[in-house]
Amino acid sequence: MTAPRAALWYVGIVCLLYALVPTLTFPGPPLDVVEGFAWGRELQLGYTKHPPMSAWLLEASYHLTGGHYFGGYWLSALSAAAGYVFIWRLARRLGLSDWQAFWAIVLTSVTFYFTLPMPEFNPNILQIPVWAGMMLFFHRALEKGRWFDWLALGLLAAFGLYTKYFVLLLIGAIGLYTLVFADARRHIRTLGPWLTMVVCAALMLPHIGWLLETDFLTLQYAASRSKPAETLVDHIVNPLAFLVAQIGNHAALFLVVIAGLGWTGVRTFRSRRSVEASPTDRTADRFLLWFAFVPLGVVLLASAATGNEFEHMWGTPLFVLSGIAAVRYLALPSLWPHPKRALGTAIAVQCIFLGVIFGQGVLEPYWKAKATRIHYPAGPIADELAAIWKARMGTDLAYVAGDMWSAANVTLHGPGRPSMFYLHDRVLSPWIDFDDVQARGVMIVWRGDSDRPIPEILDYYPEAVREGHKSFAYLAPGKMPAAMVNWLIIPPGSVAGKPAN
Repeated sequence: MTAPRAALWYVGIVCLLYALVPTLTFPGPPLDVVEGFAWGRELQLGYTKHPPMSAWLLEASYHLTGGHYFGGYWLSALSAAAGYVFIWRLARRLGLSDWQAFWAIVLTSVTFYFTLPMPEFNPNILQIPVWAGMMLFFHRALEKGRWFDWLALGLLAAFGLYTKYFVLLLIGAIGLYTLVFADARRHIRTLGPWLTMVVCAALMLPHIGWLLETDFLTLQYAASRSKPAETLVDHIVNPLAFLVAQIGNHAALFLVVIAGLGWTGVRTFRSRRSVEASPTDRTADRFLLWFAFVPLGVVLLASAATGNEFEHMWGTPLFVLSGIAAVRYLALPSLWPHPKRALGTAIAVQCIFLGVIFGQGVLEPYWKAKATRIHYPAGPIADELAAIWKARMGTDLAYVAGDMWSAANVTLHGPGRPSMFYLHDRVLSPWIDFDDVQARGVMIVWRGDSDRPIPEILDYYPEAVREGHKSFAYLAPGKMPAAMVNWLIIPPGSVAGKPAN
């Protein structure tokens, strides 16, 4: 079998399984997917936490699947598949052979971000093909100078910014690379880089307008959720914790490499590496090292300077080059005495992670007493709340307010898909037409055994007490406690427009 065909089979089977297993075994979607569907229903130019692209794609999948939520799992698989295609082509452009490119894909695929998090489609996962694709088109543009590659780079950069602002880190790395190295800097005197910037800026104008209209809502939210340093020690501990987590996320890659080496290969690795090392392309090495380590270095420096604790999952797109770097600098697979053993280990790793995903959906309820999100009885809850509203008000439920999980699940599963009035806050829900809410009323929902709504709702209705509550069995066997859901109907004309105090 040729390397391209082997890569196609490997990527096709792996991505298919990461889509099929949760599709067939998850009773409900994870938090980020539910959240994305609730946002996507509104088709806005931005949302509370992120730019809109992942929510738009989820909404498109909802309609393409006839109103089902499993499209999120397939979006993750497609994101990974597109990332693998870009990684393959970039590996070949950087001088790797077909079989080296195959192993670059295999080693990348076993890193943590390409495995267990796959069912939870979100901006982090969508960044995988964006980062890999931007690196590919930038490399092509530098080598050939074709306007098409510069145009594609601009389009993909805009797509990335509509996905998550973290892409600015890669854009900055590309810009700095262009300025630092003479062979890249010569392109500044051509139309290419300017075409990239104009295309990207033009496509971003609608979102920038939305940011101005909402007083930079997404940036405000990010600032409110940041975890600033509490002591000077945090300036050391937090970046180190982020780095250690990223190294840990490569544990399976190290395992596959060691399996291919075996004990003999490990003992003789250094001497064989010096003998079998192939001639280097300094430009290719410079490109690979720059984009493999500069963005990560910037994140670590930013964490050290500010002391902020960065979310470990932010590292998802930072390591799309890990497989290429491992193959290139460990002289793989030529240094492997046992390449079949390495492939078997990679397949075993994938089976383990797929088994864990299967276990989350099917087996976990038999031993876990704590409720899980994917087994939340969202469908029955949404149907019941919609029926209660209909019986009381004589109209269809149009608006639901509450915390993200409680309200978003009603939005996703409820008849007619009611609009989510997130935390009853018009700033955090800029899609809300308050006059329409006032005319149609809103249902407030919350979970737990408290007869009072969550504090954010009490700000608007200080005397609010639940009108009703009901327990719903989780969509799983075992000992998971029932979900207690509370509700309060605010009839038309009585919706609070601002906090009471």
